[in-house]
Amino acid sequence: MRIGLYPGTFDPITLGHVDIIRRASALVDKLVIGVAINRDKGPLFTLEERVEMIEAECAKLSEQTGIEIVVHPFENLLIHCARDVGAQVIVRGLRAVADFEYEYQMVGMNRVLDSSVETVFLMAEARHQAIASKLVKEIARLDGDISNFVTPLVQEQLLKRLGKS
Repeated sequence: MRIGLYPGTFDPITLGHVDIIRRASALVDKLVIGVAINRDKGPLFTLEERVEMIEAECAKLSEQTGIEIVVHPFENLLIHCARDVGAQVIVRGLRAVADFEYEYQMVGMNRVLDSSVETVFLMAEARHQAIASKLVKEIARLDGDISNFVTPLVQEQLLKRLGKS
């Protein structure tokens, strides 16, 4: 069984993330969404809230694709998380060249730590390449329309969190 791991903070999950999850599902038999507990980033949503939103979105995708998609919070090294869930493949989404620079370094370090785990890069679809959780939160804070960047469920949760209508 090929198990893939798609890690991220997902604060919140965006349509770009959903696109990568959908496409990664075609490459593996089981996909684990690794939700990073990154205290340094100071997420807007709690771990439990992020997991809940991801599970809601992934339930729909799992039904559509027939692939088991599970959510797994982690706070250790990514390569250790991959071992913990039995992943042979780490899936990373790329939006721009700047993403590649960072990801390239991470792959090199992860290969030294465990050469048996491969990393696969998926480019976000063109219409999703500009989407970043950080920007979505900023647009929402400033009363902009985020409906093109997140699902209705996530939009509702984000606006509620920010005290917006």
